Amino acid sequence: MVVDPYGVLGLTRSATPDDIKKAYRKLVRTSHPDLHPEDAGAEARFKAIAAAHDLLKDPDTRARFDAGEIDGTAAERPQRQYYRDFAQAGDNPYQQQRGFENHVDPADIFAEILRRRTRQGGEDFSHPGFSAPGPDLRYALEVPFLDAARGGEMRITLPDGASIAVKIPEGAHNGQTLRLRGKGGPGFGDGPTGDALITLSVGQHPVFQRMGDDIHVTLPITIDEAILGAKVTAPTISGPVNLTIPKGASSGRVLRLRGRGVSHQGGKTAGDQLVELKIVTPLAIDESLHDFMIEWRKSHSHDPRIDLMNEAAS
Repeated sequence: MVVDPYGVLGLTRSATPDDIKKAYRKLVRTSHPDLHPEDAGAEARFKAIAAAHDLLKDPDTRARFDAGEIDGTAAERPQRQYYRDFAQAGDNPYQQQRGFENHVDPADIFAEILRRRTRQGGEDFSHPGFSAPGPDLRYALEVPFLDAARGGEMRITLPDGASIAVKIPEGAHNGQTLRLRGKGGPGFGDGPTGDALITLSVGQHPVFQRMGDDIHVTLPITIDEAILGAKVTAPTISGPVNLTIPKGASSGRVLRLRGRGVSHQGGKTAGDQLVELKIVTPLAIDESLHDFMIEWRKSHSHDPRIDLMNEAAS
């Protein structure tokens, strides 16, 4: 299926970086699965929105998509070039001083050779100057969530049993394709070796969820921490940090830890971590708490649902 990241975000190709950011933030509020747990399609929409935002917010990947070098999933597009693009004077249209340029499709080369051999009555048509680059080889690599967010190194095994190291860039995203120059198939004649194209599949994490460069965490807090406020420890992708819970905090309130999200360019730019609070009652309600809440209810008439009911009736 063809994916248009502009269409996913409801934008045109003339959208500014600010337009992209605003569209993403607006759509996240309507599609995040944690905010819409009863919406069966929310998770799929959210993943598509996040992937589109990841591609378009980066000027380099956006320019490559606009130029047709990558598709809407950030995968490399095959750049097919045919024998007529390399024709020169002489009876061999492929014979050049420097051989084939990158991305020539070997299938086109061999098809032309066979056509020429047919015209020669089956005679072997082999030119000593014939050369072509080797084919690009494609691999899929599953990357743990934290390795993709923080960067790291993994290894893949090649068909011949050898292995090569793959450097996972900081902030790598699902569907991103890495190119390892000279790690593909061998060239023909004096042609260069092809490249290895590694498409990343980023795993899920039991605690963290990624929204573009931001990280989302649901943090359980106790009743007394919510009412009285507290200093607690919260997890981040780079390790635990101290977090202040304000007095009177409610479930669903989101606190922002700036710069604690996914980093790019060696930490020069980074997203935030969004900490959503969730009040958790004790596993066992003791008698003193039970009696206190009964007395408190008698003297307090606060109804947190009144605005909701009024809006529902209007």
